[in-house]
Amino acid sequence: MKQKSHIEPGLLPVFRLLTTIQLGLTAVATLGSFRNVALRPLPINLYAVMLNLAATLLLLGYLSWPKLQQWLGRWYLPVGIFIATAGPMLAQQWMRTSTEITDLKDVISTWQQFPFLLIPLVIVAWQYKFGVVLLYCIGTGIFDLFLVHLMIPFERAWLISMPESMRGIVLLGIGGVIVNRIVIFIVVGFMITRLMKTQREQRAALLQSNAKLAHYATTLEQLATSRERNRLSRELHDTLAHTLSALAVQLGAVDALWDDTPAEARPLLERALAMTRTGLTETRRALHDLRASPLEDLGIALALRSLTESVAARNGLVAEIRVPEQLEAFPPAVEQCIYRVAQETLENVSRHAIAHHVALRLEETGDHIVLTVSDDGQGFDPATVDLEQRLGLRGMRERAEMVGGTLAVESSVGKGTTVRLIIQNPKSKI
Repeated sequence: MKQKSHIEPGLLPVFRLLTTIQLGLTAVATLGSFRNVALRPLPINLYAVMLNLAATLLLLGYLSWPKLQQWLGRWYLPVGIFIATAGPMLAQQWMRTSTEITDLKDVISTWQQFPFLLIPLVIVAWQYKFGVVLLYCIGTGIFDLFLVHLMIPFERAWLISMPESMRGIVLLGIGGVIVNRIVIFIVVGFMITRLMKTQREQRAALLQSNAKLAHYATTLEQLATSRERNRLSRELHDTLAHTLSALAVQLGAVDALWDDTPAEARPLLERALAMTRTGLTETRRALHDLRASPLEDLGIALALRSLTESVAARNGLVAEIRVPEQLEAFPPAVEQCIYRVAQETLENVSRHAIAHHVALRLEETGDHIVLTVSDDGQGFDPATVDLEQRLGLRGMRERAEMVGGTLAVESSVGKGTTVRLIIQNPKSKI
């Protein structure tokens, strides 16, 4: 029989709980037998009850010893199932040998340990497949028949003294009870294994979904990182690279004019120095953006204000900022999305819009958080422009989707552009 190398989650605690309940019921039966033993003869032998009590105590101690699981490994659970099965079955057979059977009712009364056998059946069906459950049910039936043959031989006096017709009924009753128990066990075991199979399939599907989700999150993170690197690359190209290119041209002109016409070379040199200072300032700003964490340092409200004012100052824009003064903190992912979308949109305004005014507004409207960035620039026709490439819209939309939001761009030629980010307010879910 192929055993699993692991035990199903939650199985051992349930096994211990059921064994504890069995111990309590057996202890009550034992005390009842001691109390009534002097009053009248019992149909159930006291020693059989005590045997079941001892087997249950042994099983509970076995299941409560953690080191045994380490020592026995894959055989730990089968040994526990064997103890849980053998104890009630031996006690049951002992009861039959000590009961004066006169009719079929007495035969049935000797199977009072039947409910306790459901405990190991549940454990087997929980841990193993239906084929193992079927072997367990048939095996316990065969073991029961063996005990009947061993402990109640057919030459027994009480059986021989019965009438021939009654003897057949008693023997048929013993076999019938065993067969019925096997059938009931198979039905119960089948239902439990089906439930467990469904649970395992759902658990496997959940693990697979979690793995896909983790892969998707990693991909999005890598994509967001790539987008951010590309943004910084473009920014450094627009600042440092352009400055150095222009500086190289200016210095080349200075070098050509210095010997012949130094008076003409000096203004070019001064322009080159001014350009160097401007490029240095822009480079420092870009590096500061790379290192700084404005959201952590300032919070979302001040970070948006500072960002808008910085972009407006660099590009000579008039900024209109509407951000609530007392704005409660949002989840980090939401704040990061709002800030990065605002940052990308404002950079697009500075590079492409040729605008004079820019407006940034953040508000909570009902169940949503709305970020709106608009300008009065030249605008464009969305039907003729690849927004994904020109405005970095793909990266902004991916950021919005990561927090369950949506992004919309509205523009027309000569009437400016409006970018609107809408996110469900996490506070509305509480």
